[in-house]
Amino acid sequence: MKKLVLSALLLTFTLGLSNTALADTKIGVIDIPAVIEKSNQVKALQNEQNAKIQELEKWLKTAQADINKQKTEEGKDKLVKKYQADFAKKQEAIAKNYQSKLEVVDKNITQAIIAEAKKLGYDIVISKGVVVYGGDDITEQIKKVVK
Repeated sequence: MKKLVLSALLLTFTLGLSNTALADTKIGVIDIPAVIEKSNQVKALQNEQNAKIQELEKWLKTAQADINKQKTEEGKDKLVKKYQADFAKKQEAIAKNYQSKLEVVDKNITQAIIAEAKKLGYDIVISKGVVVYGGDDITEQIKKVVK
């Protein structure tokens, strides 16, 4: 019984300390998709990716025309295998390039959010999608900083 009372007192004291600490914590909320949509870096990356996909589509049309020119099935099969291998390599290269650039953009946006949140005096910034209530919406301030 003594242990139970001591545990209850300890728990109450701990919760009281954490509530006091939370009361002094300034929490910001941010609409991440809205910030990403506004980012010039993201727009540039999307445009670059679209251009590469269009290039790949042109290449596929050329490959298809080349295959169709073949007179024999053996020649067509050989070219199909060659172009399939080339296509897989090109597709993988495009995906790797996009992923590495996306990681850089993500890091830049995250650093901009952190810097602006610190400048505004926020201790914690949480995605708006997971917050039901509370916090200061700092999305507009962040949109101005993220370029």
